[in-house]
Amino acid sequence: MGSEHIYKQYDSELEAVRAKVLEMGSLVDQQIVDALDALTTSNAKLAKRVINNDHQVNALEVQIDEDCSHIIALRQPAAGDLRMVLMMIKTITDLERIGDEAAKVARLALKSSETDRMWTPRFAEIKTMANLTREMLHMSLDAFARSDATKVLPIAQMDEQVDGQYQMTIRQLITFMLEDPRTISMSLEVLFVSKAIERIGDHAKNISEYVVYMVKGKDVRHTTIEQMEEDAKS
Repeated sequence: MGSEHIYKQYDSELEAVRAKVLEMGSLVDQQIVDALDALTTSNAKLAKRVINNDHQVNALEVQIDEDCSHIIALRQPAAGDLRMVLMMIKTITDLERIGDEAAKVARLALKSSETDRMWTPRFAEIKTMANLTREMLHMSLDAFARSDATKVLPIAQMDEQVDGQYQMTIRQLITFMLEDPRTISMSLEVLFVSKAIERIGDHAKNISEYVVYMVKGKDVRHTTIEQMEEDAKS
């Protein structure tokens, strides 16, 4: 009876950490939304909130990391449970970096608001990229919540779309800057935001790859989409 109680307590500890990881994921997702909203509306108050909330993201990372270290030290998890704990440690690093990217955009939004300049250039392309990366993040966190390794392939394909959109944006911006030097300042800002969004997609993809490691014990980082398709079948 004693050992059953210990197992239940252990399971509840793991579940509590999982819940915190998902809470952190929801927080950084909202950070992305708020940062882009602050940028396009020159909302200084919202931009400051994103910047301040970045401390909350960082605090969650530290807390979850400590919880995971505690579980490893006291519970000595093995096999699947150990992979889950290691996966959560890696995931919160990527979530924290997503939060950093959102905070970078918020700082640009704050700078724009201070110069009383509405930031609206090429927002259709940026919104498309942002929607794709947020969908990748949602899918990755859902895969983690459900221990579902099948999402890694569609997420990798979406990441290629994001990369393609980013490269197209760079080419267009170079053209604008060469044709009209007055667009250089604004073009560099667009490039800055586009890069932040592209990096968010990379981090979301990383999380989906950690899920595969957690579920199947396979490391699919640095593999091609074709190799992922083969891994998905096995």
